[in-house]
Amino acid sequence: VQLQASGGGFVQAGDSLRLSCAASGGTLSNYAMGWFRQAPGKEREFVATITRAGTRTYYADSVKRRFAISRDNAKNTVYLQMNNLKPEDTAVYSCAAQWTVTGAYSTRGDDYTYWGQGTQVTVSS
Repeated sequence: VQLQASGGGFVQAGDSLRLSCAASGGTLSNYAMGWFRQAPGKEREFVATITRAGTRTYYADSVKRRFAISRDNAKNTVYLQMNNLKPEDTAVYSCAAQWTVTGAYSTRGDDYTYWGQGTQVTVSS
C-alpha cells in the first residue's frame, strides 16, 4: 500500500486545515489508519487513529476536541480536520496504515506497516 499525504501549509493560529491521505495499491478498508506528527528536534508522536470501518476514533489529549479523523473507504482516503490550530501543532504530519482486525486501532507507531511521506504544517502565532 502506498500512502500520499497532502493538505499541509502555513497558517495563522486559530486557522483550520484538512489533511488528506490517499491510498493506492491496496484496499484501505483492510487497515486501521493513524496520523502521527514530528516536530523539529522531537520524537514522532501519535495524533489520531480510526478503525477500519470508521466506527471508532481515538485522539491524543493535545488535539482532542480540535482535530477530527475520518475516512472514506470508497475513495481510499483518510482525512484529518484540524481546527483552532496552535503554534505547537507545527510539525510534519504523516499518515500510516495498520493491518488489523475490525474494531481495533493502535496509538503505537511500531504497529503500523505502511507510512506516507508526510506533509508540513506550520502554524504562526
